[in-house]
Amino acid sequence: MSKLTDPQYLKTDQYRDSTNLDARVIIHQRFSTNPYGWFNWVFDTFLKLPNNAKILELGCGPGYLWKECAERIPAGWDITLSDLSSGMLDAAWRNLVITGRTFQFKEIDAQSIPYPDESFDAVIANHMLYHVPDRSKALAEIKRVLKPNGHLFATTIGKNHLKEIADLLRRISLGNTFESFGSPFTLENGFEQLIHVFTKVVVSRYSDNLHVTEVEPIIAFIRSSIHATKLSEDGIANIRLDLETELKEKGKIFIAKDSGLFEAVK
Repeated sequence: MSKLTDPQYLKTDQYRDSTNLDARVIIHQRFSTNPYGWFNWVFDTFLKLPNNAKILELGCGPGYLWKECAERIPAGWDITLSDLSSGMLDAAWRNLVITGRTFQFKEIDAQSIPYPDESFDAVIANHMLYHVPDRSKALAEIKRVLKPNGHLFATTIGKNHLKEIADLLRRISLGNTFESFGSPFTLENGFEQLIHVFTKVVVSRYSDNLHVTEVEPIIAFIRSSIHATKLSEDGIANIRLDLETELKEKGKIFIAKDSGLFEAVK
């Protein structure tokens, strides 16, 4: 089984706590070119939900979305945040306890959601469906727990997301093949997976890129990735040298972003 979808590896290594994800998120926080912000853009799509909506997030991670948009959350929403990793749930609790908002936290495998049929107005799956070993089973579970006309909001990446970083990794891979972490569920192939389960599916893309003006955040991003164990220190040193040369010549390092959101209706 690929590490991308190995629940044991994801739970006990890559997402044991929020350290790796924090290293990857910071580069977007500091160097994204779209000033509106990814989390605000995603949250905008939730505003069609009723004021008393019951919401389940699968794979909530450290709760970045809710922390960033805490002041926008309607008082009547009943929100359950879940993750496969207890370490991530602990990080989410720590991030959100200071907001004064009420959340429930539960350790859940998306392939077996422990709630009755038609429990939720919305299920949120932010950048996580590509990690699920049996997505068909997970999507069936999501549909089951959604109320009639309930919404799934599923964010993911497209084929060109962080293309320049992928190209760097391939160049010094020493024969290793670097599969995109999002390849099982992307903006290109996600529609076909969802339309077999839901009556309506719409995809939206978020316009953004990275203009990075420091080398070390890119190195930290690479070290935090699932592929990091395949890289030698010499390989990382070569990446750093290439990035330093590009930064000196151009004044910034351009990295393409390609992220978006599927909205599926039961």
